[in-house]
Amino acid sequence: MDHVEAEARLLDAAEALFYERGIQAVGMDQVRAGSGVSLKRLYRVFPSKSELVRACLERRDRRWRERLAAYVDGKDGGDERILAVYDWLYDWFSEPDFRGCAFVNSFGELGAVDPAVADTVRAHKDAFRGYMAALVADAGRPRSAVGPLVLLAEGAMTAAAIAGSPYPARQARDGAAQLLAAP
Repeated sequence: MDHVEAEARLLDAAEALFYERGIQAVGMDQVRAGSGVSLKRLYRVFPSKSELVRACLERRDRRWRERLAAYVDGKDGGDERILAVYDWLYDWFSEPDFRGCAFVNSFGELGAVDPAVADTVRAHKDAFRGYMAALVADAGRPRSAVGPLVLLAEGAMTAAAIAGSPYPARQARDGAAQLLAAP
C-alpha cells in the first residue's frame, strides 16, 4: 500500500467515525482498525490526531462545496440559483447518515482547544459565505442580502440536525424567498 492509498483509507475511516461518533469519542486505534492501516503508518501519514481532523475537514470542505456548486450550476440564473442552495440542503439533510454540519460539530468539540481546527472550520464557513455572495452578486441583489441568506442556511443545518428532519431547509428556503421578494 502506497502513501496515497494509506492516506485515503485513513481519511475515509476517520471521517466516517468522527462524523458518526464524534471526534473525542474516537481514538487513533479505532481509525487504524477501520482503515486497515498499521498504527505506525497512520502516525507517519498523520503525526497527530489534530492533523488527521484537519485533513478530514479540508477534504470534506472540497467535496461539500463541489457538490453544492454542481447542484446550483444546473439551475437557471438569478434568484433560482440562490434558492437552489436550500433545495440542495434539503437533499443533504435527507441523507440517512446526516448528523449535522461536520464543521459545526468539530468546532463544538475542538474549537476552544485546537486553534488549527477552529481556523479550518472558519475557512469553510468563509468559503460558503463567499459562494453565497457570488450568487447574490450574479442575481443582481444587494450585498446586504448575503448575511441573512447565510444565516438562514446555517440555521437550517443546525435545526435539521437537532430535529432529525430535512424540513428546516424548506423553512429556510421560504425565508430566503421572502427576503428576495422584499422591496
